[in-house]
Amino acid sequence: MNMLSVIQFAHALMEKTVPEGGFAIDATAGNGLDTAFLAGLTGESGKVFAFDIQKTAVNRTAVRLQKAGLENRVQLFQTGHEHAGECIPAFYHGKISGALFNLGYLPKSDKSIITRPETTISAVRQILDMLQTGGIIAIVVYHGHDGGGYERDQLLKFAKTLDQKQAHVLQYGFINQENHPPFVIAIEKR
Repeated sequence: MNMLSVIQFAHALMEKTVPEGGFAIDATAGNGLDTAFLAGLTGESGKVFAFDIQKTAVNRTAVRLQKAGLENRVQLFQTGHEHAGECIPAFYHGKISGALFNLGYLPKSDKSIITRPETTISAVRQILDMLQTGGIIAIVVYHGHDGGGYERDQLLKFAKTLDQKQAHVLQYGFINQENHPPFVIAIEKR
């Protein structure tokens, strides 16, 4: 297939916006795949701030980073992404170039622990304030689980209200796939 999957598309956006020496956020560390990807982009002189509420996720991410020799590039927080504004030092506010979210639940874990629209929208608002001009938030929306449809609807409603003078908002996804195909909401700060 020549078209990018939603994860590939989100990563392509980060590749365009997160420079070596830059600063990025993984708002849902999960198994650490996006955290390691972002740490590869920022390089040794950059920094990634990664969040997850589950100890299992933070541990899995830490192990992945250690195996890849990337642990010094990342600061892990075992807390919800809605605390990004208070956890990330003020020095970095206005300097973040990219942020990734993978919504839903931690794969191979407790499926009752899911992202929620209230905390996700709060995190997006905070991170949007921390972005530099041209910075991008890429949100991969998985909505085929209990609670996922509600979060999807609330996020789309929120994204449509963002002032076009302050942000460009894009939706990317496949529309002819079965079983609630995930999609990306991308927000670029103007």
